[in-house]
Amino acid sequence: MMVTTDDERDMTIEWLSVPRIGEVIALVGTGVPYVAPRTRSDYWLYATLFSTTCPLAVVEGQVVGAVIAFRSQDHPEDIYLQDVVTHPSHRRRGITRALIDTIAERGRLWGCQRLYLTCAPDNHNAQKAWTTLGFRNLPGDRTIDAVSVITDVKGPGATRAVYERRLL
Repeated sequence: MMVTTDDERDMTIEWLSVPRIGEVIALVGTGVPYVAPRTRSDYWLYATLFSTTCPLAVVEGQVVGAVIAFRSQDHPEDIYLQDVVTHPSHRRRGITRALIDTIAERGRLWGCQRLYLTCAPDNHNAQKAWTTLGFRNLPGDRTIDAVSVITDVKGPGATRAVYERRLL
């Protein structure tokens, strides 16, 4: 589908596909240290079983933004955003908003009630993006740098801020 943002006039949104895996791995590598690429096998799984919650932003034939997300099987009203990345040379142009809005639209069609994600407590740029995009920082068990976090939410040593955006 063709999408126009403020600065990306000829951007298309497509779903993750096997032929795009190499580009997605390279793109996700630009998100280090907060987002790191996974294996080709992982992305094959995402493209094969979860593609309709994994939109890509494509400009001039190149993948410049991606979201890897999953609808919960245990709580089908939820969609978890695992990785969100926009190429550094395309940031602040509405790409992340277009990708998140694409997932939100899909979620509403399915009757989902929320999108949610976790974020490192020191990833201040991402935190600003989440609040700008309508996410709210959920209460946790402590505060780090004025952000509420949940200790060990993703396992030992993985303290994260949790953000949600209601879809209703």
